[in-house]
Amino acid sequence: MIAYPVGRSGQMLVFTDPFVETFAKNRQLRFWQGEAGGQSFGRFHGARIKVVEATGPRRTDRRTRRSYIPDRRAEQREIDDRFDRGLHFVGDWHTHPETTPRPSWPDIVSLDDTVRKSAHAMLALVLVVVGQQPGSEGLHVPLFRGDGTSRELQPAKTD
Repeated sequence: MIAYPVGRSGQMLVFTDPFVETFAKNRQLRFWQGEAGGQSFGRFHGARIKVVEATGPRRTDRRTRRSYIPDRRAEQREIDDRFDRGLHFVGDWHTHPETTPRPSWPDIVSLDDTVRKSAHAMLALVLVVVGQQPGSEGLHVPLFRGDGTSRELQPAKTD
C-alpha cells in the first residue's frame, strides 16, 4: 500500500497492493517493451480514496516504446462496468521507459481534457506515470483539475 496526502484537503489517496502490483508487471525494463496503460478505479471512504483496480493493457490499445494510445471505446465500457459494481473512475496510468518518470506534454493535455469532458463528481483526476524503479520511487502521481494546472502528490512518510 502507498498513501498520498492530497494537499491540505485532509483527503488521502491510497493505492492498494493489487493496484500497485499491476505496475510491477508492466514496467518497461527491456528495450523491446512498449508502453502499457489503463484506467484506475476506486472507492470513497470519507476522506480516503482507496484505489483498488487498474485495468489494461488491452490488446486493442496502440503501444510503442514511447507512446500509448488507449482504446477509448474499451475504456468507456470499463467505466460503465466498474460503476455498476460501485467503483469510480479516478484516473489513468501508463508506463514510461525512464528510471524517474515524468508526464509528457501529450499526457498532460490528454488527462486535463478528460477532466473537462467527463461527467464525474471528482475535483480532480489522477495520472500515475510508472517508471522503471520499484515502489513509490518509480511513480509520478499528479492530480489534474481540468484548468490547465496539476499538482504532484508525494507519498506519505512511513515510520
